[in-house]
Amino acid sequence: MGREGRQGVANVEQRGPGNALGAGPSGSPTARIAAIRVALWLIAAVLAVRQAAVVLRTPKGERLTDLETWVGPNGVLHVKGSLYDADKFTGTPFAGLVLKPLTSAAEQALGWAWTFGTLGLVAALGLVAARALPQPVSRRTSLLAAPVAICLLMLSLPVRNTLHLGQTSIIPVLLVLLGCFAVRSERTCGVLVGVAAALQPTVLLFAPLLWFTGRRKATASLGATFAALTAVAWAALPHDSWTYWVHHLAGAGLGANPDANANQSLHGALLRLGLQGPVEIALFLALGVAVAVLGLRRAVTYARDGQLLLAVALTGCVAIAVSPTSWQHQLLWLLLAVVGRVGRRASDRYVWPIAIVLVMTLPSKMMLPNMSLLEPLRDNVVLLAALASALFVPFLSRTAPEYRTPVPTSYAAPVPARWSWVPLFPFWRRVLTRPNLLLELLLIRVGYSAYQQTRLAATGGTISGGRERAEHHGEQIHSVEQFLHIDVEHWFNHLTSRTPWMESFFNFYYTSFHFVVPLSVLAVLYLRRPAQYRWARSALGFATILALVGFWGYPLAPPRLMPDLGFIDTVHGPQDFSQPDYGTLTKLTNQYAAMPSLHFGWSLWCGLVIAILAPKWWMKVLGLLHPFFTVCAIVGTGNHWVLDAVGGAAVVGAGFGLTYVLQGPRVKQVVAVATAGGAPPEAEVPRTAEAATGTEKAGIVEAGAEKAGTDKAGAEKARTDKAGTAETGTAETGTAKAGTAEPPRAADDGPNSPDGAAGKPDRAATEPDGPGPLSSGQDATGDRTPS
Repeated sequence: MGREGRQGVANVEQRGPGNALGAGPSGSPTARIAAIRVALWLIAAVLAVRQAAVVLRTPKGERLTDLETWVGPNGVLHVKGSLYDADKFTGTPFAGLVLKPLTSAAEQALGWAWTFGTLGLVAALGLVAARALPQPVSRRTSLLAAPVAICLLMLSLPVRNTLHLGQTSIIPVLLVLLGCFAVRSERTCGVLVGVAAALQPTVLLFAPLLWFTGRRKATASLGATFAALTAVAWAALPHDSWTYWVHHLAGAGLGANPDANANQSLHGALLRLGLQGPVEIALFLALGVAVAVLGLRRAVTYARDGQLLLAVALTGCVAIAVSPTSWQHQLLWLLLAVVGRVGRRASDRYVWPIAIVLVMTLPSKMMLPNMSLLEPLRDNVVLLAALASALFVPFLSRTAPEYRTPVPTSYAAPVPARWSWVPLFPFWRRVLTRPNLLLELLLIRVGYSAYQQTRLAATGGTISGGRERAEHHGEQIHSVEQFLHIDVEHWFNHLTSRTPWMESFFNFYYTSFHFVVPLSVLAVLYLRRPAQYRWARSALGFATILALVGFWGYPLAPPRLMPDLGFIDTVHGPQDFSQPDYGTLTKLTNQYAAMPSLHFGWSLWCGLVIAILAPKWWMKVLGLLHPFFTVCAIVGTGNHWVLDAVGGAAVVGAGFGLTYVLQGPRVKQVVAVATAGGAPPEAEVPRTAEAATGTEKAGIVEAGAEKAGTDKAGAEKARTDKAGTAETGTAETGTAKAGTAEPPRAADDGPNSPDGAAGKPDRAATEPDGPGPLSSGQDATGDRTPS
């Protein structure tokens, strides 16, 4: 790649002229972007201060442990002899030479300087990565990329691990990015990458990337720099150099146990799978060669396509996989892969970056459940993400039409509030198409993990934490129920325990249906009613978040954990209140997370959703029976008070209310309305039985081939033309720009329809990624809606 190729990934902020920040009036898009940018920079600063505070407030001996091992009073760089006698130093001999002068620094000053110096390197890395984004990018992206990149870096596990241990792994990544994007001379580029390779030998994999993209001088300079620095280290430390390069095969046998979960390389994964000896080594070498060849080939392809930052990320992912050891602080390459664009639809564009951010910021146990069947996936989740990036993920080429303009998302038109006294704050538009399944599963899993952690943290992380306070709250609830004459728990609990069929039924119902029914309802809505799925899922999420607030602020002992009240635990049997035993759940759940009852809250959510959306009356009845049986089960088994169920109902109602206020009324029926100059909107029009005749096809007809990037003038002209047509009473059908014939209007889509007064034109979406047309007489889910 010559100078032209390098300039293709130049600073995005140096592109053509644009409006200066703040140039627009208050409330304009420019002003909003400026405010968001300031807020993001403040967040980045807060995260940096927090990371520094966490490190510096950690007791001595627990912070900067690797740095202390190297340059401390008893560190390997102080002790005479080999650097690798105790396997505490895992860097190259050249790295030892670089760190040697730090042994004379004062310990306290070195800790502060190292921490803030690392933060400076992280900021520099974020700035360089933001300037290297593949073209084209919008002005908004170019202005927000730097603070977003720094925030993600600060939150990532590799950076946090580097700050805690006092590692140097950020330096090779920064040197590679500086060489590829910040300097113009190919020789200087090669020198910077060669220094990085002298610190971390797997960086030599960037030599083929530079060579096959036409940067031959950079490749030669890289090799010469690496050889020279390695020779200097060999001359100064011949015994250590022999030990590192020959005895340990470039450091392969150094450091912690290679089969530990922290080692996210192919070698570590094979060891965790139980392979040993020559078989494991041969398989590792074969897989390593295959990954290197295929991954570098893909990296070269994307570099020639003008996506050099993505190519650098893929090469780094190859390095993660083929290195004998890839510890957590060395996994930063994977985070750079978020720049790749995946998916033809606009709604799919968030799946890949969100997945990478979750993998790089959350522990693997939060990504996948703690099940023996999923253990190999959970223990190697970072490696699998790196292999997927390097080998399998179909990143879009810049020549693909969807790279610039993905298939737009279908939105429902805004509607006024159903009740005039309820204000609407539509923070997000109502999407009509179903969301990406992988993204939904990721968010559900992470959300549930956060839910579990919050429940545990509410009582100090133990089942017995906060017992006295929880029992005091239990006495309060019991007193209130006695005052209201609704204290039926003791009577119904004993009735259940002495009636065998009731005890068996309610025990089974309590333990079996709490998760199965909500997940089943979500699955059916996702497959059959996409627009309704988003509405129902949002309400459930809000209700759960509000319940967590209750768990945190008001830990409550359920009846079965209240001593001296005579309740019977029909599910787990008699318990020692000081040391209760609930099997595997003893250390995983907070038994004092009782107010509000999510057992009842989730069941009520299921019942309401089924009653609202089910087409048959018997389905509605079955749906409403679920919360009835649930409240009987939670009271009969002694797991909740009656007021807990009231609290569950309150958070569910609040969840639906928040969804209504923030999003608007749920989408019922949608028909398409075409416009002459832009993306066709969806108008929310109730259908009558007469208008809903004919066979309806499932799904939504999306405007996938509409002309991308319709300018504002065209959109304004479209609205003007449409308004004029409405005034004259002429029914306008129009034709989609993709050549798709516009379906005829529904019979009630006119000036007298409920959603449009006489003379009032339908609202059109003016965004470039506006909604596509729907078949006339078809609802958002593709299913026939009963009249």
